[in-house]
Amino acid sequence: MRRVVVTGVGALTPMGGDAASLVEALNRGFSGVRPLDTPWIQSLASPLAAPVTVPVETRFPKLRRLMLDRVAQLSLLATQEAITQSGLDFKSDAGLDCGIFWGTGMGGATTLEHAYIESLLNHAARPRPSTIVMFMTNSSTGQIGIEHKIRGPSFTYSSACSSSAVAIGEAFTAIRSERIRYAVAGGGEALLTQGVMKAWESLQTLARPDPEHPETSCRPFDKHRSGFILGEGAAALVLEEEASARARGANILAELVGYGNSTDAGHITQPDVGGQSRAMRQALTQAGLQPGQIQHINAHGTGTMVGDVIETQAIKSVFGDWARQIPISATKALHGHLMGATGAVEMVVALGVLRTRIVPPTAHLLHPDPECDLDYVPEGAREIPALDVVMSNSFGFGGNNAVLIARRYQP
Repeated sequence: MRRVVVTGVGALTPMGGDAASLVEALNRGFSGVRPLDTPWIQSLASPLAAPVTVPVETRFPKLRRLMLDRVAQLSLLATQEAITQSGLDFKSDAGLDCGIFWGTGMGGATTLEHAYIESLLNHAARPRPSTIVMFMTNSSTGQIGIEHKIRGPSFTYSSACSSSAVAIGEAFTAIRSERIRYAVAGGGEALLTQGVMKAWESLQTLARPDPEHPETSCRPFDKHRSGFILGEGAAALVLEEEASARARGANILAELVGYGNSTDAGHITQPDVGGQSRAMRQALTQAGLQPGQIQHINAHGTGTMVGDVIETQAIKSVFGDWARQIPISATKALHGHLMGATGAVEMVVALGVLRTRIVPPTAHLLHPDPECDLDYVPEGAREIPALDVVMSNSFGFGGNNAVLIARRYQP
């Protein structure tokens, strides 16, 4: 089996326009949560979201923009950063041996909602001809291939909140098993539309706004938590077989070593300790690691009453006594829940932890839930001098669980 390394990362999130901004903002405890400035937000009980504030539209020519939903724009910009950092040129023969593995929960939601509004409110209106190709779930995948001339296999994964973690894990598997040499893997999501946000609100999973400090409304593992804040963004990794990266003198950022994937098979929305535990154990087994070798976990940690307790129990089940020694971060408190993009975003964060050896905090954790009694780093960013192995958890509606493990690269 080939070793698989990371040679590029990119991110466009509520924390800023690149991967470095994301990691730095989390370590500072900066919150990307804010009231949305749009007229329809008054129809919701909460005006809060975690939007990307970088002017994305200005990065594309007008004619190109007419074919791109917001999710594709975010995805293309994150991918461009990762590919640039990798130093690879897929317009050459490398593009024939590169795959695209992309995750998204709902694809072009903005385009789809606009088409429905036009059709239902104005029966004479005709949606723009590009509507289908803008909202179809694999639109971002196709646009990434076109932009960078990546001509190997391409896959689009849609498993709710685990979508982009699955994409990275499957890309890792494809390179490891010698199907391809390179992969662009990650995900994007842009769901800050009236219909989508009202639907999440009706499910009673969105956090109640704190009247004095709304940016602190998402509080994972706190006994006063009430849910998550919906966000948007994209993140990408360039994965490569180790021999190729070394031969071209690439800057190797980390090595991916483990991937676990399981299905709860219990309930469409309620998480399951057994399912989450199986995914973590699978990742550890594939990585050839013992539980005591994991030094940091980026938790799924959405801030829901049930989800945080189940994840805590699953971590205890897998790690036993060592669970209390692992610093665990729930970064959604600051960057929001990016749904299909969240696994890739949090993997970029985990790789930033490897690079800096600084673990970001679980923000706004002031009143710990007695049922969530592990080390969630509530005091602020923590420096850990000898930190070499990280795990990232992503658990989605539908009962899909995806777990990734990376370690500091050693030739």
